[in-house]
Amino acid sequence: MSEILVTLYPWIKVIHILAVISWMAGLLYLPRLFVNHVEKGEKTPQIIPVFIEMEQKLLRIIMNPAMIVAWIAGLLLVSVPGVVDWGAGWPYSKLVGILGMTWFHHWLGRRRKELAAGENLRSGRDFRIMNEVPTLFMVIIVISVIARPF
Repeated sequence: MSEILVTLYPWIKVIHILAVISWMAGLLYLPRLFVNHVEKGEKTPQIIPVFIEMEQKLLRIIMNPAMIVAWIAGLLLVSVPGVVDWGAGWPYSKLVGILGMTWFHHWLGRRRKELAAGENLRSGRDFRIMNEVPTLFMVIIVISVIARPF
C-alpha cells in the first residue's frame, strides 16, 4: 500500500491542495452570505429564500465535498512513510488549524439551519467578525507547514 501512496503522492497532493482551496473559498464566502442574508433580508424579506438556497447549495455542493476530499487526501499524505516528522511540533499545530477549520465548518452549518428556519440570533456584525476565523486557521496551517517553526 505504501508503494502505491509514494507513487501517487504528487497527485494526492494536487487533489488535497485543490480541495483545500475550494473548502477555504466556501469558509470565507458563506459568512459573507450570512451578513447579506441578515442585513438585506431585514429590508427586503422577499430575497430571503434566494439567500437560503445560495447558502444551502454552497455548503452541500462545494464545501462539504471539498472538506471530505481535503481530509481524505490529507490523511493519505500523512500516511506516506517519512513525509511527516512526528517528533516535530508543526504537524500538531497544523492539526489544531485543521480541527479549527472543521469546527468552523460545522458552526457555519448550524448557523445556516438557524437562518433557514428564521431562528437567527446573530447580527451582520457578528457574522463579519466570524468571517475572520478561517483566515486565522489558514495562517496557522500555512506557517506550520511552510516555516515549520517548531
